[in-house]
Amino acid sequence: MAESNFIDYVKIFCASGHGGAGSTHLHRAKYVPKGGPDGGDGGRGGHVILRANPQFWTLIHLKYRKVVRAEHGGAGSFALRRGKNGEDIVLDVPVGVTVKDAETEEVITELIEPGQEFILCRGGRGGLGNNNFKSPTNQTPRYAQPGEDGQEGWFILELKVLADVGLVGFPNAGKSTLLASITSAKPKIANYAFTTLEPNLGIVQYHDGRSFVMADIPGIIEGAHEGKGIGIRFLRHIERNSVLLFMVSAEEEDISKGYEILLRELKMYNPELLVKQRVLAITKCDLIDAERRREIEKTVPDEIPSVFISSVAQTGLDALKDELWKALNR
Repeated sequence: MAESNFIDYVKIFCASGHGGAGSTHLHRAKYVPKGGPDGGDGGRGGHVILRANPQFWTLIHLKYRKVVRAEHGGAGSFALRRGKNGEDIVLDVPVGVTVKDAETEEVITELIEPGQEFILCRGGRGGLGNNNFKSPTNQTPRYAQPGEDGQEGWFILELKVLADVGLVGFPNAGKSTLLASITSAKPKIANYAFTTLEPNLGIVQYHDGRSFVMADIPGIIEGAHEGKGIGIRFLRHIERNSVLLFMVSAEEEDISKGYEILLRELKMYNPELLVKQRVLAITKCDLIDAERRREIEKTVPDEIPSVFISSVAQTGLDALKDELWKALNR
């Protein structure tokens, strides 16, 4: 099977350029045999810069680029000529990337605004030429500063998908079918678990030209926070969603228990996720009769807005959009 183009985790080594050395040149001319110092300063080393580019949606272009090195600054020269600055390297990344120190896993920055830039490794400053050190008592200094070293290190880039609504549910709960029903997205749909192996995004059109972005992530199973199933690899993608849409199939024996399992997995992964607005959708309602629906209604948790839907039969979808819009503006 072909490898997916969606890459949301890379580890790269970045090094900025060293600053150029200052010059120790002394001015010499036909009629000036003993001129003063005229050594120029060294140039700055090149930076390694990250830039959030909304045209990018994956980190695949960095997956095989393990080492990134910026250019060193040029050395200073005679006649106070400054060395050339090293060329910066700008790495375009998707909006929503988190940058961590690979050794400490400390978060360095997050790029969440289009066009936002961050200097990951700052180039070394160029050294001062000997002209900067002349004085009444030392009119011909024969020394200059070396350039500063650049910065380097291993870094982890993690992509967290930016969306208004994130779909949370067990495998085969109907998340991809819902996304395909109310957006123009075309996720893979099949009647087996873990059909979705990467996040999918779609735009939901609402009334009066308004819209919001919905994200479908791979299904969660009990024990996901411990690495079971696909584990926690994709749970990071719902950290930046404003609203979490929990989806439990009407075929489940206990809807309330299924919801609690999903809620517990999110809590074990990151308790802050429970602060987000939540909506519950009971899916695949075309597969149950009126009596079973009444039984389910009695067990649905009271603390969360709930909607019965069927993406196949196209029922309850307008009511779901209304609840999601309320949650987004609550």
